[in-house]
Amino acid sequence: MRHGSYRFVASFLAIPLALYAIFVISPFVQAFYYSLTDWTGISPDFKFVGFDNFQTLAHDSVFRQALGHNLILLIGLPLFTIFFALVFAYLLNVGGRANTAGIQGVKGNGFYKLAFFLPQVLAVPVIAVIWSTVMTSTDTGLANSVTKKLGLGTSEFLADPDIALYCVMWVLIWGSVGFYLVLFNAAMSGIPKDIFEAAIIDGAGRLSTFFRITLPLLWDTIQTSWVYLAIIALDAYALVAVMTAGPGGPDNSTQVMGLQIADNGFQYGRAGYASAMGVVLFFLTLIIAAVMLRATRRDRIEY
Repeated sequence: MRHGSYRFVASFLAIPLALYAIFVISPFVQAFYYSLTDWTGISPDFKFVGFDNFQTLAHDSVFRQALGHNLILLIGLPLFTIFFALVFAYLLNVGGRANTAGIQGVKGNGFYKLAFFLPQVLAVPVIAVIWSTVMTSTDTGLANSVTKKLGLGTSEFLADPDIALYCVMWVLIWGSVGFYLVLFNAAMSGIPKDIFEAAIIDGAGRLSTFFRITLPLLWDTIQTSWVYLAIIALDAYALVAVMTAGPGGPDNSTQVMGLQIADNGFQYGRAGYASAMGVVLFFLTLIIAAVMLRATRRDRIEY
């Protein structure tokens, strides 16, 4: 009977595992293999070059520059996205006045959730086109019109190599906050209101309640969000490709690893070299995810 149960479970898992092996594992294995060749991506003829692609990659200044930009995004995107999402979600849930019914959220919080989540229904190219139009370097652009009204003058924004990458980061944050706000809001909704009410009765302020109650109880959700945002930061290909000129921005100021992989694989006919970049990105993603999960691990808090 026991062996029959195993066979029954295995019969259900066989097809999903086979599809996963074909469509997920197999492409990774092929990428590892092609990274050791000089394949152009088109010709069926190529030769094995060993680790030459990785040696070339180590001296590729543009790729190193792209890696540095991804690391900047890796720090800024999760940090600011999670900060804003947590603050807004907290305000929507317990930011209203306390009354006889207990702690209340901000009035009209349903509308605010919808407004924050709106960017999630837009495709990345659409977001990129909207913000590139807003940040146009002409004086008639929306961003420059606002800065002029505030007496801050005008800026080139996406054409300025000193700030172009931070403009892209801002758009990534703007597009991501809504999703994580809804995620944190759902997690906060699962925390009994009695806990907040008891804390306020005992004299705890909203700020201390956030750091001593809300944050610890949401830590598992925050940890998972940080890993997902780190993966987004290591890509950012579509936004950079559509939003910045080149693409890659002035003086490669917005160049990222995903864009380098696409350029070398499809534009320059260096698929083997692009595969080597993909292998580096693969292991970098695994290492960063493992480090983040390890560094942010805490004892689970039950309520």
